[in-house]
Amino acid sequence: MAEQTAANRANTRGPGPFSHFEWMIAWRYLRARRADGGVSVMTWISLIGITLAVAALIITLAVRSGFRAEFVDAILGSNAHVTVYSSTVDASGRVQRIIPNFEEVAEQIGAIPGVIRAAPLVKGQVMATTGGSNAGVEVHGIRAADLLDIERVADPANGLGEIERFADGIAIGTGVARTLGATVGDQIRLISPNGVKTAFGTSPRVSSYEIVYIFSAGRPDIDRTRVYLPFSEAQLYFDRDGVADEIEVLVENPDDINSYGPALRGIAGPQTLLWTWRDRSGAFLRALEVEDTVMFVLMSILVLIASMNIISGLVMLVKNK
Repeated sequence: MAEQTAANRANTRGPGPFSHFEWMIAWRYLRARRADGGVSVMTWISLIGITLAVAALIITLAVRSGFRAEFVDAILGSNAHVTVYSSTVDASGRVQRIIPNFEEVAEQIGAIPGVIRAAPLVKGQVMATTGGSNAGVEVHGIRAADLLDIERVADPANGLGEIERFADGIAIGTGVARTLGATVGDQIRLISPNGVKTAFGTSPRVSSYEIVYIFSAGRPDIDRTRVYLPFSEAQLYFDRDGVADEIEVLVENPDDINSYGPALRGIAGPQTLLWTWRDRSGAFLRALEVEDTVMFVLMSILVLIASMNIISGLVMLVKNK
């Protein structure tokens, strides 16, 4: 009785996938008779053509995705996703782009859902000099904790020196260091033409700092011009006592940066100006759009090649039958 039950189960189970019968049928249609040898050759050529076309399609998509990811990372790796400015008019009628209550504004912006970091900055353009070499640089006054959140700048694999000593000196880009011929431990002087006003005119403001860290952001335009100075020291140097020039904001989803605009304006006030990474990198994004168009054309051609190979293979298979 048990043997009969086992036999019944074997009969009801049926043949498994890719059994000997299926392989026999597949091989019979792939292998033509000697009289129709050309059909078999065309079948194999079509199969190889489809394989190559699909492989090329996958490689193209992978290259496109990797290129865009690397491209966007280079843009956002050392820059803010959106920068908040405040444009006000003082008693003399001059436009002032300063944020007096920057600590309160930065704290409220940091509490917005989706915002990773809100860092107040003091910025200015000066001339850097050391050892008889000069270079125009853009100074970013930033807090040490906020500097550590900038991935490409704080990456120890691409940096030289000790970023932990940032409060004791200044951090410069590799391009600035190469132009000045400076290295970690050297003294660098920052010279600003907007100095102290005296009866004999305006005297330049000059301060010396020790180079404690040299970073590489991976973008020549940043490495050649940017230096970071402690926030309190930058306030003192640029005469920004108690104020900040702007607030840099990082968000979780940079592609949806425009959706954060209403919340940022609601906190910073009606005179708020926003400068997003899309506004800053418009030329790069247009290059990406051109690249997407070219990739679409290439993928369309690859799909067409694969389709023609499939059609020719099916025609040869029907003729073989």
